Amino acid sequence: MTKTALITGITGQDGYYLSRLLLDKGYRVVGLVPPERQSSLAKLDDVADKVKIYSVALTSADALSQAMETLQPDEIYNLAAPSFVPASWDDPLGTLDLITGTATRLLSATRDLGLSTRFYQASSSEIFGDVRSAPQTVETPFHPKNPYGAAKLHAHWTMVHHRDRYNLFACSGILYNHESPRRPPQFVTRKISLAAAAIKLGLRDRLLMGSLAAKRDWGFAGDHVEAMWRMLQADTPEDYVIGTGVLHTVQDLVAAAFSCVDLDWQKYVETDPAFIREDEHFQLVADPTKAKENLGWQPQVSFEQLVETMVRSDLARLEAGSIAPAKVA
Repeated sequence: MTKTALITGITGQDGYYLSRLLLDKGYRVVGLVPPERQSSLAKLDDVADKVKIYSVALTSADALSQAMETLQPDEIYNLAAPSFVPASWDDPLGTLDLITGTATRLLSATRDLGLSTRFYQASSSEIFGDVRSAPQTVETPFHPKNPYGAAKLHAHWTMVHHRDRYNLFACSGILYNHESPRRPPQFVTRKISLAAAAIKLGLRDRLLMGSLAAKRDWGFAGDHVEAMWRMLQADTPEDYVIGTGVLHTVQDLVAAAFSCVDLDWQKYVETDPAFIREDEHFQLVADPTKAKENLGWQPQVSFEQLVETMVRSDLARLEAGSIAPAKVA
């Protein structure tokens, strides 16, 4: 029997990789897409004609309930969220409603309709925020430092309350930074891969960066969505921290990216205080032991492989003229 999976945020990076994974496993994949986001469907590229799209306002409890009743999903992956964390300061209320509101409405519809749907909530390492110990597990205290992290934490607890009070199969993946060639250029990983490729092709001559000492736990998006799926196949719903467990500095990332195109990064990279974030997290690093032991999950793509894939992809795009080399910054 073919399973049906609903995905919110299907047009984002994770939505794309999750769609590919589920399609390969024989699922019927349905994206819940707001009417105003229909133009984003082009970002699904090669899976666009393989997934079903259900147009629905994520802000409407009645509309979402009707969608759930019509589609009768076996699994829901709630990935809906702004893609760029700093932008949450510009619209904290909108961020809260998109993240927490959507989760609450989907969980309520599952309960009200009496469905046995399994629910995945996309949490984020941003809910840990100002950490006092590293690495982090699901037992680490939460202390978000921005509206995005606060909204993700609210949605996380909403999911936990529905699981505990109503016995829903609901779980949360607390994911650390996960990247791919599908990241928008405002993310530091893509900013660097695009700059390295553009400089190699003579389309740019330098890259301005903030702190090169800032550290992140960077993994591959394709690996992380595999963990999402595994959580919903488990016998019991539990929450998991998903990351590589390894910290790399921004300088490591820069060096790896420029090495891919045989360039000495120090000749092209300059630091600019204007690009330093006030809320840099130097010890946000996952302890994925629980996921490895309970789910049999572990990253398949190394940091070096991830960076090379991103740089090679941007080289191909620039040579084909399908993207611009972006600004000097």
